[in-house]
Amino acid sequence: MPRAAPSAAPAADAPVSYEAALTELDTLVQAMEGGQLPLDKLLEGYRRGAVLLDFCRDRLASVETQVKVLEEGLQKPWTNT
Repeated sequence: MPRAAPSAAPAADAPVSYEAALTELDTLVQAMEGGQLPLDKLLEGYRRGAVLLDFCRDRLASVETQVKVLEEGLQKPWTNT
């Protein structure tokens, strides 16, 4: 019986939400900026940060598309009232 090919990225590595990804990214950046991580941890952190950044960008683009659909394609100025 053939074995299934492993997935490119385990599901456990995927953030559960935009907020969780942003929090993890912030923590990661602080650790990297602290200058106390060894080189391989910095590289690992950079890779994880790239994944988190892509996730956040994709979520924001998705929400922006949904808002445009809800507004029937009309862009409305933001009012803070």
